Amino acid sequence: MESSDLGGRQQGPIWHRKPCPAARRGVIVNIIHSVKGYHSKTIRFLNVAFDSSGDSLLAGDHQGNIYVFDLNGNRFNLVQRTMQACTALAFNLRRKTEFLVALADYSIKCFDIETKELVSWMRGHDSSVSSISVHGSGRYAITTSTDTAQLWDLDTFQRKRKLNVRQSVGIQKVFFLPLSNTILSCFKDNSVFAWEFDTLCCKYQLPTPVEGSVLLYKVFAVTRDGRIFVAGGKSNHLHLWCLESKQLIRIIQMPAKVRAVRHLEFLPDSFDGGSNQVLGVLSQDNIMRFINIETCKLLFDIGSHEEGISTAAISPNGRYIASVMENGSLNLYSVQALTQEGNKPPPPMFKAVEDSSKYTSEANKLTMRVTSGRSEWPWKSKGSKIQTRLLKLQVNTSLENKENELPGGLNKKRLRALLKGFGEYPAKYRMFVWRSLLQLPENHLAFSSLIDKGTHSAFVNIQNEYPIKSMKLLRVLQRTLSALAHWSAIFAETPYIPLLAFPFVKLFQNNQLICFEVVATVVVNFCQHWFEYFPNPPVNVLSMLENVLAHHDKELLQHLITYSVTSQVYAWPLLETLFSEVLTREEWLKVFDNIFSNHPSYFLMLVVAYIICSRAPLLHCNQTADFEYFFHHRNNLDINVVIKEAYHLMEATPPDIHPQHMLDDFIPLTKGQYPVFNKYPKFIVDYQTQEWERIRQDEIEYLRERQLAHELEAKAQEWKAEDEAWYRKQELLREAEEQKRKMLLEEEEKLVEQRQRLAAVKRELKVKELQFLDASRRRFLKYQQDQRQMELKRLDDEIARKVSMREQETAATVQDVEVRRMELESQRQLFEQHLIKDQEAVTQEMKEEVDACRRKVAEENLAKAEQKCIDTDWRLQVLHKLRRDDQDREKRYEEIAKLLHDNRVKEAELLKAMREAELKKWEEVTQKKAQLEEEQKAAAAADEYRKWFLEDKMNDALELAEKLQSEDGYFERLRDLKARRTERGVELQQVPRSGNVCLNDLSASEPSSHMSLGRRREELACQERELMAEVRQLRQKLTSRARTRTRHPPTRFPATKWTP
Repeated sequence: MESSDLGGRQQGPIWHRKPCPAARRGVIVNIIHSVKGYHSKTIRFLNVAFDSSGDSLLAGDHQGNIYVFDLNGNRFNLVQRTMQACTALAFNLRRKTEFLVALADYSIKCFDIETKELVSWMRGHDSSVSSISVHGSGRYAITTSTDTAQLWDLDTFQRKRKLNVRQSVGIQKVFFLPLSNTILSCFKDNSVFAWEFDTLCCKYQLPTPVEGSVLLYKVFAVTRDGRIFVAGGKSNHLHLWCLESKQLIRIIQMPAKVRAVRHLEFLPDSFDGGSNQVLGVLSQDNIMRFINIETCKLLFDIGSHEEGISTAAISPNGRYIASVMENGSLNLYSVQALTQEGNKPPPPMFKAVEDSSKYTSEANKLTMRVTSGRSEWPWKSKGSKIQTRLLKLQVNTSLENKENELPGGLNKKRLRALLKGFGEYPAKYRMFVWRSLLQLPENHLAFSSLIDKGTHSAFVNIQNEYPIKSMKLLRVLQRTLSALAHWSAIFAETPYIPLLAFPFVKLFQNNQLICFEVVATVVVNFCQHWFEYFPNPPVNVLSMLENVLAHHDKELLQHLITYSVTSQVYAWPLLETLFSEVLTREEWLKVFDNIFSNHPSYFLMLVVAYIICSRAPLLHCNQTADFEYFFHHRNNLDINVVIKEAYHLMEATPPDIHPQHMLDDFIPLTKGQYPVFNKYPKFIVDYQTQEWERIRQDEIEYLRERQLAHELEAKAQEWKAEDEAWYRKQELLREAEEQKRKMLLEEEEKLVEQRQRLAAVKRELKVKELQFLDASRRRFLKYQQDQRQMELKRLDDEIARKVSMREQETAATVQDVEVRRMELESQRQLFEQHLIKDQEAVTQEMKEEVDACRRKVAEENLAKAEQKCIDTDWRLQVLHKLRRDDQDREKRYEEIAKLLHDNRVKEAELLKAMREAELKKWEEVTQKKAQLEEEQKAAAAADEYRKWFLEDKMNDALELAEKLQSEDGYFERLRDLKARRTERGVELQQVPRSGNVCLNDLSASEPSSHMSLGRRREELACQERELMAEVRQLRQKLTSRARTRTRHPPTRFPATKWTP
């Protein structure tokens, strides 16, 4: 046995050498999934599922790994890791690349094999999902758990319905029945319900089995056609139910070794049409046995006590069996290898011929014990009894078998049984079955000779009468009808033969020989006596139908007679079209499955059955048009009921009116050459043919003559048309020439007019241009004038603004000068006040000192000499220092005076320039200046008086001091004060009289202490610095104004006030 270990691979080959399953009890390969490491272990597979083709296998292990095995391509692929154990698997039948997996967390996921992506995630179960059933269309799925079953829409992955049950009644399984819209639900109380999928209404419930045969159902299986239902449980019995009759039809007893059944599944067969006969039964001993449910014969088994099977799945094509073993591995079996022993031909048999009467008398005593049909393995019991059945042998079996034998190895009796059971033949084998039933001879040479005759004249223009879209189908129909017309002349004259042959032409369009022979067989056998009353409908056949209808439904026939509806209205349309107008394709195929399998009279019974089954709507019709419409269009009628009614009519019709006694049995076409078909009034057909031929010849001659006449007429018309065309052309040319000449003249006139208009336009344009230039010139002159006016206005505004500004500045300057003068006056007055205060203080101090001296004369006489010497030295030093300081100050005063003189010179020059510019305002300025000089003279006089007064007072003080000094030499320092005061008076005389005059502080003459002299000296230096700063500022201001006036000389100057 070849073993394949998946290991850590995600893809690769399944087997490395071509397997030989016959040598290993059918095992193709054993697949394991081991993990190598410190602790090597095997990952167990849990579930398997096949796709609809049976060539791909889906397997999931308990770690959530999902593998896809391609059995044809010998490849496996890891498509998903869900990381949790899967409880059920299923393929999505509609989208081949998707699959469903139920997981341990009670959810269902849908994955894509190619992209390996999650498509959808469905939740809703509260317990583990045990099974997934997908509808045949692939659009819906049912998931089942112990407490509920849920219906899902696989297009939207939304839950549509939910089946809930009581907690005491659990659910075993809910699944779709194949080939139907029925849902089967099996519960733990052995109840089985069938539900209509579209409405979810309960259709039926299977009855309770008879007493003594009850078992608890655990597992279930249904055949591929959905007719047989098998249930099993904790017993060795299996119950077989027929879902059509809803009855228990068989109980199969398994061998004694089987105590419980764990899994059931039918083994499909390509040739059983879905009615599976082989059932796989997995029992508690982990062995799966395959039995035939008809013969109850054990065919083969898989698994053993050492290698037990946990679960299994069978491919839909019946080629493979995949089983999950108890050890966690996966076995793949070949069904062909397993059934090889059972398919061996039986050994030769020796039988003796006995007397039929004796054989018949002893037939009922013969019993047959059905046992295992193959050799058992050594550990099995050879006498495993499954079921005992009694079979009755028939005497004339050989004769009947000979009559029922058909070409191709088929048996007509068995085909009828199959047809009775399923209502139709398998679509895959229907054409083969029809060819066998009709026993077609396949005369290639004869058919070729008919085809070589070409298209019959009656069907040359068939496309006009029957416009078929498919050209291929039209050609096949034309060839088939032409072959029939060449075979027998009646078919060229029969108007309904295309309607009769078209369904078979459409069905066998790829094989024209079979198509022709099927139509010919149908005409010969199932259209007997149709052409005896040609060209009228077959009155004899219609009479047979009317007799049968009168026997079985007199009321309906009387209703038809009442409204004058004959058999040509209600029966002949069905016959001549072979039901193709009133049935769909599937219904028509099913009907002809039964027609070809029965006597030709069954076809007539079908017509009567169709009428009887339609009696309800027919009884409501009261107009002939309604009846005609009914039998020419499809109606809402169950064809299965019609077929069963036809079989009932075949059995219930009396022999005297039964069509079977008036119609011959089925006779196939002869081999080599087709039989002669002349069952029609030959003289009528011949006469009609001759007449048609004569008419056709006359028509041909007439057509030829008419064609010739048409040709001559056409030529005459052509010549006439040519002449008329030539004359018309000449006339047109002449008219065109005249028209062109007129057009040229009109164009010349238009051109002259256009030239005149152009010259006028040019003149107008020239005039307009001159006007425009003149207007532009005037506009430009006006613009220049406006610009000049605006410039003048702007200059006036600027001059006015500057004049106003200058007036404002002059006024501000005058006010500043006045304020400065007032400030100087106030400072002078303040200085005078301080001087007076200082003089009074000095006088008071002198008085106090004189008094003190007088009081201290006596005390100071002793130290007078020494103190006088010291004081004299100190005074000399101080006097020398003061003289140097006075000399430096005099130098600075001289520099200041010189600067002031320069400034006055510059001011005079500036004043002279401004006087020249301001001629108009000179008088006013002169007057103001005169007034200012008078005021200054008055101030100077006041200053002279004030100076004289101070000098007088100082002279009085000095005289008093000299008087005192004459008495005491202590006051010698007053002479220095007098000399310094004289120098200060000289300085005051040298300083020019202006607005910026600084009076010297006379506090230097203070005789009280030497420290007060230094303090006064510092004050004088500070005042000098302030005075210099003011002088510099005034000079800068005057210079900037002079520059501004020099750069922009005004045309006129406002009145300006100047102060010296």
